[in-house]
Amino acid sequence: DHRPCILLTPLFAIHMVTPPTVRIIHSGHACNVEEERHTERVYTIREGETLELTCLVTGHPRPQIRWTKTAGSVSDRFQDSSVFNETLHIAKILRTQGGRYYCKAENGLGSPAIKSIRVDVYYLDDPVVTVHQSIGEAKEQFYYERTVFLRCVANSNPPVRYSWHRGREVLTQGSDKGVEIYEPFFTQGETKILKLKNLRPQDYANYSCIASVRNVCGIPDRSVIFRLTNKTASPSIKLLVEDPIVVNPGQTVSLVCITTGGEPPPVLTWVSTNDSLPQRSVVKGGTLTLPAITSDEAGVYSCVASNNVGNPAKKSTTIVVRALKKGRFWITPDPYHNDDNIQIGREVKISCQVEATPPEELTFSWLKNGRALRSSERMVITQTDPDISPGTTNLDIIDLKFTDFGTYTCVAALKGGGIPEISIDVNISSTTVPPSLTVPRGKSPLVAREGDTVELECLVSGKPKPIILWSRADKEAPMPDGNMQMESYDGVLRIINVSREMTGSYRCQTSQYNGFNVKPREAVVELIVQYPPTVEPVYTEKRQGLGRPVVMTCKVLRAHPSRVLRFEWLLSNRLLHAGAFDAQKDETEYTIRSLNRDGWGEYTCNVINEAGAGKCTFQVTGKAYPPEFYYDTYNPLWQNRPRVYGFKLQWTQMNPNAVDRIVAYRLGIRQSGIRWNCWVLGIPVDGPINKGELMTHNLTELIKPESYEVRLTPITRFGEGDSTIRIVTYSGECCIMYVCLKYSDHFEEEPICMFTQDKNDDFDWTRHSAATRDTKYTPNTGPSGDRSGSKQGFYMYIETSRPRKEGDQARLVSPFFNVAPKNPYGITNPPAYCFGFFYHMYGKHIGTLNAFLKQKGQTTSEGPVWSLSGNQGNHWKQAKVSIHPTSSFQVVLEGIRGPGIEGDIAIDDVTLEEGECRDPPPTPRLHPHPPIYGCYASPW
Repeated sequence: DHRPCILLTPLFAIHMVTPPTVRIIHSGHACNVEEERHTERVYTIREGETLELTCLVTGHPRPQIRWTKTAGSVSDRFQDSSVFNETLHIAKILRTQGGRYYCKAENGLGSPAIKSIRVDVYYLDDPVVTVHQSIGEAKEQFYYERTVFLRCVANSNPPVRYSWHRGREVLTQGSDKGVEIYEPFFTQGETKILKLKNLRPQDYANYSCIASVRNVCGIPDRSVIFRLTNKTASPSIKLLVEDPIVVNPGQTVSLVCITTGGEPPPVLTWVSTNDSLPQRSVVKGGTLTLPAITSDEAGVYSCVASNNVGNPAKKSTTIVVRALKKGRFWITPDPYHNDDNIQIGREVKISCQVEATPPEELTFSWLKNGRALRSSERMVITQTDPDISPGTTNLDIIDLKFTDFGTYTCVAALKGGGIPEISIDVNISSTTVPPSLTVPRGKSPLVAREGDTVELECLVSGKPKPIILWSRADKEAPMPDGNMQMESYDGVLRIINVSREMTGSYRCQTSQYNGFNVKPREAVVELIVQYPPTVEPVYTEKRQGLGRPVVMTCKVLRAHPSRVLRFEWLLSNRLLHAGAFDAQKDETEYTIRSLNRDGWGEYTCNVINEAGAGKCTFQVTGKAYPPEFYYDTYNPLWQNRPRVYGFKLQWTQMNPNAVDRIVAYRLGIRQSGIRWNCWVLGIPVDGPINKGELMTHNLTELIKPESYEVRLTPITRFGEGDSTIRIVTYSGECCIMYVCLKYSDHFEEEPICMFTQDKNDDFDWTRHSAATRDTKYTPNTGPSGDRSGSKQGFYMYIETSRPRKEGDQARLVSPFFNVAPKNPYGITNPPAYCFGFFYHMYGKHIGTLNAFLKQKGQTTSEGPVWSLSGNQGNHWKQAKVSIHPTSSFQVVLEGIRGPGIEGDIAIDDVTLEEGECRDPPPTPRLHPHPPIYGCYASPW
């Protein structure tokens, strides 16, 4: 039979605009999916398995899909973490990833469709037994009572149940007078405590705690064993180090910890106050080694010993890393005089401060003009001043003389050595004067433009010249470097790339350091940052047909100075209109009363103030919007010839009335991955296109199994519009398919038209033509030609000769047809398909021919949708039956061998078409489930 099997679909247009609907289905490793109150769905999964949720959406235009997760139970508050595709896939899910997952679909029609599912992650950790012992003296007797508590804890979801065993004996409340089992109130039933009161000899044994979640999700029970002996004791340890340990940077430090008691033997671990041990640290047994230690690694280090008996033992030591940094000085004139000048005959104090670690090792020495200075009645050196912060030394010069002028040097060192000294020089002379602070004329207010580099300046005088501290004077806000204060040694604050947020008042003040310890001098500098107008829209596209009006509006959001000077409207740099800006309206408008061809192009509106211009740009065009492909049927495919396939391209036009009428589409097709192999077709359009109107075009002569890139471009009087590209992929999985079992001589390439033999049946269907079939084994049975009467045409049949026996089954299984995700109406209104085939059942031993519908996820069939038994005469007959699948499905044809060899059953021309069957032949009476065949529970 050489007639091609082809499904022809004419070009047509119907209204197919539908709002979105959503349904969530699952795959992967679900333990259970159950419906709760208010139709809430709960998906339970074992920790470590793969979570896969698919959002089945319908609607046209194709809805956009977004998966989001909330940690709460009944909240529509979406978090930032989103997945923008249909399938949510989480490999090796963690317990922290449980919660409610939402799928939201929207296509601009109606309200967004939202469905949610709660994911419950099940897990059970190994239980841990902790032991606590108490010894109390009885009041009226002379013995000690020893009580032991064994506490069992396991993290789990759902809540865990515990059971206790002593050896092989199951312990329950009341089974032993010396044993109590209870749940502390504060643990809400999650912890079981075994109490052994007044310990007896038989209580020294192996105790096992078994934690169970009752095998939910296939999670097995977990257990732990604790051996209780008369030597069981909590841990004790000893640190073989000093406290604190003071070292120089770069040294290697080793801390040694040993156990001095505990049964079972304790496990030693090290922890640090810095949350984690340094990356380069090495732990070996109870020894912690810190190579080439740095100041950042200083802190408290603790050795912790645990054996689950009593409380863990903990011993700590502090590591101090020597350091010297930040040397400062200040001068204090005679506090008994009102002026701040240094004068002969008065008292002067020089203070010197450094930061030292450890502070108790800090030592100071003083030099005058490079020579050591010792404390005397007139030169009083104080090593530490309790009234000032630590790390400070003072040199008091009483009754200042002319000979006291010179350079005084304060030298700070650490007793342990190994750290370089810090030297600070202070000059005392007749020219030493307190500071003064002023703002130069013309430097406040300082006006700058956004993006400039500005320098705020305060003039500071005095000797020595102090450090200047800059801060915000008008509000509690950080400086440009992020700190609340910035230091300057020359009185200048430099700000690079100044922004509008930096407008305000800045305070400069003298620091008490590196200068006189007098009341701080301060001044304020005003900074004004100008910026061009901020306008909207920055860029927008105006699509319009010829002869229609176009209105463009440019709005000013903010500007400084806010007095806007003027506006300009231009088309491709050609001035159209200019004028003074109306500050009352905050916007300017330009109107094209009737758009002509010269009016297409880029319009610019410049709104200008002293700082520059803000620009609104409008692209006025007659370009049509892109078409939108209709994806509700994924890769609809039909068979026409063995080497080629066809595709029904479907689309709607986005905003067809926004521009001039679309007169045609240009269709470009090229094989994926090949640039030069491309061809172009023109698709004329008769009459105007309505919004949402579905258009189709049949693509033919596509070579199997290649994929193709399709580019669709609308054309108006303006010319080409925006294109849309999609990939057409050859697929055996489809929702509209014409399946043919007769390909003449081409069965070598496609043996049975994508049908497969069931691996779980008793024997296979056989492919044959009447011209090649040997009928000597089965005389007077089977067809003399294919369905059309051709002896060269091929068909499928079951060979009932030996070794076949009565009741043997042969099944042909189709590929999966994807229906559920593409059905625009959801499962409440399942689609209809017409499943048809021709059959030949001639012979006195004819058995049964069954047709089944098998839906994805089902392991058993609900029975045949069509069934016929016995001799039907020596001619071909047609069968048609309407099926209504609610998910991806297969069709199955089953032949069952009758009582003898004259029972060959043949089939030909299998078809599957969309819609209910038209004028179906009379449906044969369906048989009840024949007990001898037992085929309905077979795993297809």
